Amino acid sequence: MKKVILALSIVALLSTSCGTKKKIAELESKNKEIQDLLNTATVKLNTCLTEREAMAGQVEYLKKNNSDLMNNMGNITTLSTKGAQNLEKSLESMKEKDLKITRLQDALTRKDSVTLALVSSLKSSVGISDPDIQINVEKGVVFISIADKLLFKSGSYNVSDRAKEVLAKVAKVVNSKPDFECMVEGHTDNVPYKSNGVLLDNWDLSVKRSTSIIRVLQELNVNPKQLIAAGRSEYIPLVDNNSAENRAINRRTRIVVLPKIDQFYDMIEKEMKNMTAK
Repeated sequence: MKKVILALSIVALLSTSCGTKKKIAELESKNKEIQDLLNTATVKLNTCLTEREAMAGQVEYLKKNNSDLMNNMGNITTLSTKGAQNLEKSLESMKEKDLKITRLQDALTRKDSVTLALVSSLKSSVGISDPDIQINVEKGVVFISIADKLLFKSGSYNVSDRAKEVLAKVAKVVNSKPDFECMVEGHTDNVPYKSNGVLLDNWDLSVKRSTSIIRVLQELNVNPKQLIAAGRSEYIPLVDNNSAENRAINRRTRIVVLPKIDQFYDMIEKEMKNMTAK
């Protein structure tokens, strides 16, 4: 009977891990898609800026040409009317370019400003100048990396009281951002985990540590709909696992706080369509 219960526990853990891997893959794919879209939008923005500069030169030329025509030609009425029409068309074209540029700049700047505001909020709320806690931004996503020595004992997935103090401050920020998602990633070193009959390897340990943090955040009133549990095992090291110090660096939990990608994707996609249509 004990063997049957153990087998069912392992199957449940593996099923949870597979579901988590699928969610991570979907998020990474979506993040790559919006990054590609942002890159395309940036190229279009630079093209519009170049065209606007060229158009400004054309307007100056038309102004001078219109003035010369009015001063030197006999049929002032006809020529000035033609010049004015050309000038009006050029100014209208410049106005459209300016509008497109403004829309793209707003779409791109809004994402950056939201991300920077979140980083500032996290740093001021966590309020810890600790080398074992790092907050940074990569490709528009906020990462909070916490060394495992602050969270767990070696080989354990029970969250320490010290960790709960830090997580309470993180939870306060996440609770203030109901439109954000919070993914908790567990990372291990490459030392093989000795199976205890429930956890088989570093994959299981990394996922279990992630779910332990998730439960603490949920106890701190973070909406579970915002939370994602993920385990990365030993396969995303920060440094080579060639010393005890380096292995300690690689044993960490990374909390990824990100806006719901669909919001920015839809916003930028809309502006891209507007530019194509005009």
